[in-house]
Amino acid sequence: MHYLLRKQVVLPVVILLFCASNLHAQKEIYRRNHDDLVYYFGLTLGYNYSSLHIAKSAQFLQSDSIMSAEPGSSGGIAMGLMATARLSDHFQVRLNPQLIIGGSKYIQYRLNKTKPGEADLQNQILPSTLVSLPIQIKFNSDRIGNFRTYLLGGLKLDTDLSSNSTARNVDDIIKLKRNDIGFEFGMGFNFYLPFVTISPEIKISNGLTDLHQRDPNLKYSNVLDQILSRMVVFSIHFED
Repeated sequence: MHYLLRKQVVLPVVILLFCASNLHAQKEIYRRNHDDLVYYFGLTLGYNYSSLHIAKSAQFLQSDSIMSAEPGSSGGIAMGLMATARLSDHFQVRLNPQLIIGGSKYIQYRLNKTKPGEADLQNQILPSTLVSLPIQIKFNSDRIGNFRTYLLGGLKLDTDLSSNSTARNVDDIIKLKRNDIGFEFGMGFNFYLPFVTISPEIKISNGLTDLHQRDPNLKYSNVLDQILSRMVVFSIHFED
């Protein structure tokens, strides 16, 4: 997990800093009055790496059928709109509703006791399609030529359109709740071009809601206590 986070965070930052040094070498200043706008809009494209943080229940230690339960995940893409309003010379508030597709998560179970023909490794796949509604506060650095950095933090509400919270557990599947509240923080870079501002951004998002809809009668569910969401997002914003 730590290796994946380093790969997701360090490489984009190195590339962005290299681009910033080249852009700073240019002498022509673009969009001089952009930072004085009361508000402006934009589009967002992104890639996310989402995962789950699980806490095992007391039932896990008592179970003789499940030896281990470990979460896994894959990447997905994000598309969204953006509206930014100026608060002061260095602070802005931003709304960035997004549709996040893919990034299916799963929990891999290693079974001690299996039925005839049943594999000892079982994956509980949890597909995910999120509508994310974040509100963020940005702190902007002073502009240097056509380049500026910023930090951001805020809260978000996620609704999972693929939630199986109302599904019948005929196959002993885990059920996750539909809504999640979380916090997020990150950093980004503004590159001012003649007709648009391009803003690459890296962000970490942690859910605060226990997503697990526990069922004590199901073997894959009763060995788990809490399930929390985690996400690393790399986005590119196109600002007017």
